[in-house]
Amino acid sequence: MAERDLPPYRKIADDLRALILSGELPPGDKLRSENELKDQYGTTRVTVRKALALLKADGLLVSEQGRGVFVRPRPNVQMLTTGANFRERRQTGVSNFNAEAEAQGLRPEQRILKVERVSAPTDVARLLGVDEGASVIVRRRAFFVNGEPMQLVDGYYAVALFGGTEVEESRRIRGGVSRLIEDPKGPVRQRITQFVEDLEIRMPSPLEIDALKIPPGVPLARVFRTAHTAAGQAIEVLDSRVPCDRHVFRYVIDVP
Repeated sequence: MAERDLPPYRKIADDLRALILSGELPPGDKLRSENELKDQYGTTRVTVRKALALLKADGLLVSEQGRGVFVRPRPNVQMLTTGANFRERRQTGVSNFNAEAEAQGLRPEQRILKVERVSAPTDVARLLGVDEGASVIVRRRAFFVNGEPMQLVDGYYAVALFGGTEVEESRRIRGGVSRLIEDPKGPVRQRITQFVEDLEIRMPSPLEIDALKIPPGVPLARVFRTAHTAAGQAIEVLDSRVPCDRHVFRYVIDVP
């Protein structure tokens, strides 16, 4: 459809979207009132309201009761994944998520929601190499940046290896489970040599929308990350649910 054929509300939405994406309307900025926008564009409040609704559905605007409409804050975290930074951060005891967020001047936080034994879901059983329905330990966590929810992460572990260890305790593990896996005195005593990530993009469920404060129209990335040891054993599966409006992922793949 040519620009001249667009309905008026689409033209207003496209104009405001361009201002937001260019940074002329930065995150947190308050938009003019509907009356002011109506006069600016020479149209009606109904047309302006339709334009704003479209941008809210795109996740670019948010309404605050009694305050107005604002450009949605976007505390993006750029996640860099390499073997080198995994090793470096594993030695410091700081998780990759926390280290990346702090390096960008952000305030990260991880909260443990629940630690329990469950029957292995189909996808997890396949990736972890256990029978479907076998008992596994799951550590459910929520990650935040500057107080805003960023992702939900469920870590799955075979009971045969991790039953009765720190993995079953409802507290943070210094250095993460990877430290325990590679600990010469730990339950596995093997070096992690490979991560495999399976990615799917879908719309979020109502529970995910609520927990992650996902605006209408924003899809969710679900990432299954499987850690393998030098012996080829799948030792950990992380099931991460990540809103697509607040992360930038960068993978560095060294090709021999």
